[in-house]
Amino acid sequence: MKEPRVVTFGCRLNTYESEVMRDHAKNAGLDDAIIINTCAVTTEAERQARQSIRRLRRENPDAKIFVTGCAVQVNPDKFANMGEIDRIFGNDAKMKAETFMMPEHERVVVNDIMSVEETASHLVSGFEGRARAFVQVQNGCDHRCTFCIIPYGRGNSRSVPMGEIVTQVRELVANGYGEVVLTGVDITSYGHDLPGKPTLGQMSRRLLAQVPELPRLRISSIDPVEVDEDLFRLIETEPRLMPHMHISLQAGDDMVLKRMKRRHLRQDVVDFCNKVRDLRPDVTFGADIIAGFPTETDEMAENTLRLVDECGLIYLHVFPYSSRPGTPAAKMPQVPKDLRKERASALREAGEIQLNKFLQSRIGMTENVLVEKENTGHTEHFAPVLLDRVIEAGTIAKAKVTGLEDGKLIAELAG
Repeated sequence: MKEPRVVTFGCRLNTYESEVMRDHAKNAGLDDAIIINTCAVTTEAERQARQSIRRLRRENPDAKIFVTGCAVQVNPDKFANMGEIDRIFGNDAKMKAETFMMPEHERVVVNDIMSVEETASHLVSGFEGRARAFVQVQNGCDHRCTFCIIPYGRGNSRSVPMGEIVTQVRELVANGYGEVVLTGVDITSYGHDLPGKPTLGQMSRRLLAQVPELPRLRISSIDPVEVDEDLFRLIETEPRLMPHMHISLQAGDDMVLKRMKRRHLRQDVVDFCNKVRDLRPDVTFGADIIAGFPTETDEMAENTLRLVDECGLIYLHVFPYSSRPGTPAAKMPQVPKDLRKERASALREAGEIQLNKFLQSRIGMTENVLVEKENTGHTEHFAPVLLDRVIEAGTIAKAKVTGLEDGKLIAELAG
């Protein structure tokens, strides 16, 4: 290896943080390092991380292996007991350049994440192998959903000041990025801890005004009952804000939502989707859904399944419920694992039907495609596209959709 290698599990925020760590490791001269950035959202994510660590050690016996991320923050002892690992960093420490310059005898560096009160921005010049850039605007979460361990990995909610976000986006656009995705753990809580308490919508509006050269802005997962009026106005009036909303849904049944301690109910999601479609008729929706949450009956599961059709949810991230020790949901009556998988499969099938309907509706349309690798990319609605020829990654090109194959639009580049 000639430079540090970063292996990333989990969310878009981890993707951003991995680039920060790559820069820190390079600057510290750690050319032989492998950094594994873990996820704790499910027990399976943790298992995959540990499996990856063991494999990487076998394949790279002389490398320095550093492990960090939410799984480490939540359960440092489990990773400290793995002999394959040279050093372990918590989520706060991993973002500090000095961590990568510490003496080797300081093997475990994990602090109390709840004591962290600020999220410092880090200027990232690019993302390895990507045409789309991720910018952290917020970290942590003040909510305590009964299934979720992430607040204990990320700490309480804290926001990046608007000026720092603008500087980062300008840097990325100057380096050729045509699309930026605003990321965080609970981004609709943005700004509550900043002077003047700016909202996500206000920050997004100012960002687009101050970086007019940014072609495309995308917002990651949002809470439907925390969207502010400025963001609704942007959805209606700003073509540079992409017409694709990803909802942190989790379930479509009121009793399940209450037991999850979510902030929304079923009708809130229906109302949100209807309002956004009134403002921007061509918008598409995705959603995160947990299948087989404790106590979920067949009727409750059916309510969630019907919501996929009612709201036209086309990009589904479906997870069979994964019990996390230490969470209230782990103590509730559990749904059998085979039934969780069965319900997850039904949800995915419903989502695929909705997605196929949408993709079929785009045939004959001309789309603006962000080219990501060779002849593949995504439209403004985040539909995957296979182009008729190779074009430079990062280009936003017009292409006419001529067909559909294997879940991807087939399109011919204009000109």
